[in-house]
Amino acid sequence: MENHFDNSLEELRQKLLLMASRAETVVNESVQALMQRNHDLAVKAHADDDFIDLLEIEIDEIALQLLTKAPLATNLRQVMMAMKVSQNLERIGDEATKIAKRARDLSQEPPVKIVLDLPRLARMALAMVKDALDAMVARDSAAARAIIPRDKEVDALNREMHAALEQHMMAHPDSIPRCLQWIVAAKSLERIADHAKNIAEEVVYLCEAQDIRHGLKAKPPRASNP
Repeated sequence: MENHFDNSLEELRQKLLLMASRAETVVNESVQALMQRNHDLAVKAHADDDFIDLLEIEIDEIALQLLTKAPLATNLRQVMMAMKVSQNLERIGDEATKIAKRARDLSQEPPVKIVLDLPRLARMALAMVKDALDAMVARDSAAARAIIPRDKEVDALNREMHAALEQHMMAHPDSIPRCLQWIVAAKSLERIADHAKNIAEEVVYLCEAQDIRHGLKAKPPRASNP
């Protein structure tokens, strides 16, 4: 019985790693398609998201089976973390799909004549995803905690890009539809960073049994009544 549980737990881990790898790939493809105005790559990235959705369903099924076996606290945290991380990976895939759609549409339009630091925003968001997943594999709570403040840097750069695009739209009203597409793409990258932050917080929970979401800190235990 114990051996079967361990095998199922390893299967859960492997599917989660596969899902993480595919999510990283789809984000990379989507950003590359956007920056290179590559219509075919945008279409491919959009289609690849279906596999990520399927993996989330498979992970949930395995996790629910494991939960019925009344696992120990440590294993319980592993199962719960896997479910939450897979949810965040699925949403990362969704945001990558949004970027792919923008890339597909913009590839058919004249380029917007404005210098945007979207590659830097993409690098920052992708680095957060990669580092959060590395921390998950290594079960490194210190590395996971170090990722969380980086989300504010992504937010700040997204706001800068949004402001620059707003100014460009005011000066060039004919570019408004295309600029709005870029705003959506930048926002998707900002949300990808949010999900990377969420994964990092789940790693901390796995390693330390502390829920640090929303800036919460673990409360000291209540003193027992004499």
